Amino acid sequence: MEYAVTEIPVNKINLGIPNYGYDWPLPYEKGVTKASTIGNVQAVQLAIEHGVVIGFDETAQSPYFTYIENGVEHEVWFEDVRSMQAKFNLVKEFSLRGMGYWQLMRLFLANWILLDEEFDIL
Repeated sequence: MEYAVTEIPVNKINLGIPNYGYDWPLPYEKGVTKASTIGNVQAVQLAIEHGVVIGFDETAQSPYFTYIENGVEHEVWFEDVRSMQAKFNLVKEFSLRGMGYWQLMRLFLANWILLDEEFDIL
C-alpha cells in the first residue's frame, strides 16, 4: 500500500475488496492447476464438513485451511470479518477515496454488518 500512496493521490485510490475465496488443489503446477472460486460462507462450511481448523495468516491478513478430498489435498484462502476489518483499516489509515467489491452476489452478511459499523455509507 505504501508504494501506491506515494505514487498516486489517495483521493484517487479505491481499494478492491474480494467477496470470495479460492480452493486450490495441490500440488500447484503453473499452467496446469486451477482454483475454484467459492463463497466466504461456503469456505467455512467446507472447513466444518472436513473437520479442519481455520488458520489466519498475519502477513496476508487472511484466513486459510487445508483439507483432503478423494486423495487430493486442497488449500483454501477466503475472506472473513478479520480480513475485512484489515481492509477497512487500510482505507481509514491511508484516507483512501473508497473501496469496491468483487462478486457482490455472494452472501456474506457478517461483512455488511461490519461495514455498517465501520463507515457512514452514502
